[in-house]
Amino acid sequence: MIEDPELECIGTLAREILVAARTAPKAKGKDDIVTGILEQDEKETLARFMEGMADERGDHFAFFKRDAQNIRNADAVVLIGLRSAGVAGLNCGACGYKECDQMIEAQKVKTDFKGPQCSIKYIDLGIALGCAAARAKDLCLDNRIFYSAGTAAIRAEMIKADIAMAIPLSVKGKNIFFDRKWP
Repeated sequence: MIEDPELECIGTLAREILVAARTAPKAKGKDDIVTGILEQDEKETLARFMEGMADERGDHFAFFKRDAQNIRNADAVVLIGLRSAGVAGLNCGACGYKECDQMIEAQKVKTDFKGPQCSIKYIDLGIALGCAAARAKDLCLDNRIFYSAGTAAIRAEMIKADIAMAIPLSVKGKNIFFDRKWP
């Protein structure tokens, strides 16, 4: 008998989730989304980066340590981000500038993420994340979208993106992302 065979398919299911992110609608059909799946040993590296960031930033960021434990306990972790993107060219003003050219010429700020970026591109990222989380749900995988792990993945150079989120995946008898305590 093969015990816990459901864990053998987690890599395939993670790839399916990234297919949902990749094929999500994008403004004007321009795809600036980047994706990845962490190897098992990379989960520990990411968790350590998250703990280090919590220590650097103080008590307000203690949730990074809680989230780091979820990364360790996850069966897989997918990363979805937005690489340095152009603009949708709509001059919509959502980025805070009257014209797209003004936003492009603005000095970029890099803290956790690099911006400003085109707000329409941010919407594309949100749709991709939503499609990925929905696909994970459809596959009966427990999941949650983590800002903390996304920004740590950028800092650890695990994903080449200006903004990224992580989605840890779990196949356990109880959702490990549900009863988490706020530090």
